[in-house]
Amino acid sequence: MAMTWVWSGMVILSLLFGICTGNLDAVAGAAMEGAGSAIELSLSMAGVLCLWSGVMEVMNACGLSDQLARAFRPLLRRLLPQASRDRETLSAVSANVSANLLGLGNAATPLGIRAARRMAEGCDGVASDELCTLVVLNTASIQLIPATVATVRAAAGCQTPFDILPAVWLSSILSVSAGLLAAHALSAVGRWRR
Repeated sequence: MAMTWVWSGMVILSLLFGICTGNLDAVAGAAMEGAGSAIELSLSMAGVLCLWSGVMEVMNACGLSDQLARAFRPLLRRLLPQASRDRETLSAVSANVSANLLGLGNAATPLGIRAARRMAEGCDGVASDELCTLVVLNTASIQLIPATVATVRAAAGCQTPFDILPAVWLSSILSVSAGLLAAHALSAVGRWRR
């Protein structure tokens, strides 16, 4: 609801300033140009997302994603000890982390939702510490292949859309580390207050 007010306010202010400055034609032209650019970007992103979703399906079919998920299970058992007791929950979390690792946020979302639903059972409407940790892992995910960002860069005309890999790797590791430290610290504070 708040975003409705924000967008409405921006449109109204743009029109008012366009009228006051005598640039209403320029405002209308910019709106049409922006809409055209948005459609162009959406179509180019859809193509690349279809490509990477297909790559993920091929990885699923040949068992590579299961092997990648299996590789993360020891780490996830340490981060989420209670969730790892349920095989299906651990499998969903592992697949979610694997999809995020490959930069497939759209493919990772349903897996993360499934894991979160399973972890929320019996929580009585209050998120557990492990569920909060899952949200941190999902939000600040480490990405080896930032497919979505590379797609946006390619659509904007970049000749080398993957030249950002070292920066993405470093920022991903730092964001996940900071998120996990914050989740752990807040969990400890919550236990101390009880």
